[in-house]
Amino acid sequence: MAKLTVVIPYYQKEAGILRRALASVFAQTFSDFHVLVVDDESPYPIADELAGLAQEERERITVIRQLNGGPGGARNTGLDNVPADSDFVAFLDSDDVWTPDHLSNAYRSMTRFEADCYWASITGGDAFYYHFGVADLEKSEKVTRLAESPLVVELPELQDVMLKDWSFLHLSCMVVGRRLFETVRFEAALKLAAEDVLFFCDCVLAAKRVVLCDEAGAVRGEGLNIFHSIDNDSPQFLKQQFNTWVALDTLEGRYRNRPNAMAAIRSYKHTARRQALWSQARRIKRRKLPQFDLLARWLLRDPRLLGSAAGLAVGKLSR
Repeated sequence: MAKLTVVIPYYQKEAGILRRALASVFAQTFSDFHVLVVDDESPYPIADELAGLAQEERERITVIRQLNGGPGGARNTGLDNVPADSDFVAFLDSDDVWTPDHLSNAYRSMTRFEADCYWASITGGDAFYYHFGVADLEKSEKVTRLAESPLVVELPELQDVMLKDWSFLHLSCMVVGRRLFETVRFEAALKLAAEDVLFFCDCVLAAKRVVLCDEAGAVRGEGLNIFHSIDNDSPQFLKQQFNTWVALDTLEGRYRNRPNAMAAIRSYKHTARRQALWSQARRIKRRKLPQFDLLARWLLRDPRLLGSAAGLAVGKLSR
């Protein structure tokens, strides 16, 4: 079998998106891999996406079909089915594409520096302006250079750095070793937000060594994206913010002994509360009832939500 397994969760509504992702997989300069595509009850049939592949490519793909479980659940299914002789797992979202040397850079870096967690830089169009490259970290953080071409680094304080701003990390640029893919899983219930960030943190906490490569590993696409399809006025926005808060609350339990990380997490939790409450205020302004059921669930878990509501009310009245 293959040294590396590629895990692709598949749920799309348009033709050609998965086909494009797979084309970038089979264009890799590193070829010792097998592909697991998890069909998460995709509206657009996977058979049509695979139909045009060459026979030798099709033989390297295993399709696993499951009831819809969201992106985290689909990735977990992939992780649960990694062949016993694979040493590494690389993730690729079905609407993204890899640059040709992504797997080669990952394999060389991880084996040379005995790392079990790896990220490359991510790039994309104007819609993803907030991403920045690994080399940019040198402007503000303590970075140790391990190799120059391509630039490979490690960050002694990665746990704190990533919680300040994780925009340099993306699943489609992530590769993990056996130690991690056998033990770490996504929180599948967090379908609308933050299951990837929680997975990142759990991997970093469990990893023996993490290395990062400045060379772009993937280009972000614009297929069906659950997170970006929900705007502030969507009925699902409150649930998305609640999912974000739940993930952050979980992280708070992981980082109790790291003051800088705790400060960042609590700031993000405060932001999630405020955004959630502003969305409900807008509903009232449009003569719609607030989403009382979910607000009550949130309040039971997080009494500080009431304080945030009072603070927003006072701020509104004082204007």
